[in-house]
Amino acid sequence: MSTCHFALFDLQPAFDLDLEQLAARYRELARETHPDRFADAPAREQRQALERAAQLNDAYRTLKSPSRRALYLLGLRGESLPLEATVQDPEFLLQQMELREELEELQDSADLAGVAAFKRRLKAAQGELEQGFAGCWDRSAEREQAERLMRRMQFLDKLALEVRELEERLDD
Repeated sequence: MSTCHFALFDLQPAFDLDLEQLAARYRELARETHPDRFADAPAREQRQALERAAQLNDAYRTLKSPSRRALYLLGLRGESLPLEATVQDPEFLLQQMELREELEELQDSADLAGVAAFKRRLKAAQGELEQGFAGCWDRSAEREQAERLMRRMQFLDKLALEVRELEERLDD
């Protein structure tokens, strides 16, 4: 029983979403489908409740993340994309190396102010990619560009996680 993630939340497939509305709808659905509400139900109903809750959680995690939402939307429009793929984008590969080197230098120097500035630049870059993706994801003529932007978003997500982990280590 696979339902479109957007349909679970009564939304039309779109990249631009009202995340507060999505979160509110998620909380509402989570209360309705929470497995604890079926604790006294037969085993089959309990299993179905667990499956519905898992599906709802997966859909919410996917839709609230811009890069996951982008990958999901591209999948709705055509063939599935591999989760990891070599980026055929020399300019971005160079940028990735430069960003990783800069982050490594910040770690070596334990520069919290530098990490904060890096994080702000990273957030701005993520916003630019999201705007670019929103502008081209549903135009079939620009599918290759949408895929390239989605892959860049995935990289920046991983880098943002590394930055948060570095902040935590430096704060200790």
